[in-house]
Amino acid sequence: MATHTDVRALPRWHALAGGGLFNIALGSYYAWSVFVAPLQAEFHWTRLQTTSVASVEMVMLAVMYNVAGLVIGRLGARTIAVIGGVCYSSGMILASFSHNLLELYLSAGLLLGFGLGFGYLPPLSVGFRWYPEARGLVGGLAVGIFAAGSGIVGPLAGGFKPLGWGGLISIMGWRHTFQLLGAVYFAFTMLGSYWLNDPPEHFVPPVPAARAAGTKISSVNLTTARMVRLPSFWVLWVAYVFGCIAGTMTISQVNPFATAALGAATAAFAIPVGAAGSALGRFCSGWMSDHLGRVPTLRVILVISMIAAPALYLLQSGATAFFILLFLVYYGYGTQLSVYTALAGDFYGPKHSAKNYGVLLLAWGTAGIFGPILGGLVFDTYKSYEYAFYAAAVASLISLALLSVAKAPTEEQIEHIAVATRTPALATE
Repeated sequence: MATHTDVRALPRWHALAGGGLFNIALGSYYAWSVFVAPLQAEFHWTRLQTTSVASVEMVMLAVMYNVAGLVIGRLGARTIAVIGGVCYSSGMILASFSHNLLELYLSAGLLLGFGLGFGYLPPLSVGFRWYPEARGLVGGLAVGIFAAGSGIVGPLAGGFKPLGWGGLISIMGWRHTFQLLGAVYFAFTMLGSYWLNDPPEHFVPPVPAARAAGTKISSVNLTTARMVRLPSFWVLWVAYVFGCIAGTMTISQVNPFATAALGAATAAFAIPVGAAGSALGRFCSGWMSDHLGRVPTLRVILVISMIAAPALYLLQSGATAFFILLFLVYYGYGTQLSVYTALAGDFYGPKHSAKNYGVLLLAWGTAGIFGPILGGLVFDTYKSYEYAFYAAAVASLISLALLSVAKAPTEEQIEHIAVATRTPALATE
């Protein structure tokens, strides 16, 4: 009896298809800004109050991703995906019955965010297991489709006036729009869950192609407990926080910001353009980092973000410049979501990379707190986003400075941790 199956005889497409369907639904939460104006009109909430829902979602995504990582080995990727899909779609539907901020935060924030965290893990975990030879590309594809979801849902819900489409919100109101979208998300995530299963134990993947020196994968598989003892890890963690500030701030405010700058008709392009930038950043930079190195790719993108963020505010009155710069801000944001995913495996070993990235993802969740709050608070105070974009540029500069010293852990550092934890230095747990 054969002890393994030739990879050519074992189809793998379902891992990408399932993850793609799942991420189209989950990624639509990036279009939250289209609901800001209707909610403010009905309840007279402040910009900070309405955009803070995005912060709750991001924090929940980061936290619950880690919880999912703790139980995915026991429950399996498919079960985790089903739980995520049910919570996400239920949160959207229940949000339609909100009559105060607490109800909105509990449904569209906590419950929907719970689903985001549980749903975000399986496409990455399953994709990495089926395609270990192309981690950067697979990670970029998974999170790229995640970003593309908002490019579909934003115009669908909020309207696309250049084509005469007023949007579901204008036709049926934001409550019924939530309900319809929740039902669609449920269908997408359940079908996606069906295809998200891990490969059998006898699965033999292709041999990875030769990699650039910058993408060398660690020969030591560090557990999360050992990884967090490394000073170099916390350099990466803080760099991730500051690097994502520009993206999380812009995403949470883009629809009202673009409408004020360009008018409703032209602003209709903002979310699709941003979604394209974020998706291409995740996909293209994921591929690029496989060949040029993770950290060098991040450094280049941060320089672009540092320039693009303040320029977006200064040149907002010109539609062409606005959309080019908006694309670049989103591209830089998307790049980090993709490249840091693969970087966790390169620096600390591939075996525990899904769990290890979960701790890095808490940095993104932290940026998800500060970015939307920064934008909302600055606008409520000054009725302008000027200082928010300048602060975002400074945050990118800080991230770039930290990444200038970011390196994979040395054998001496690993040995030191091994002594401290009384475990073999070169264990591959």
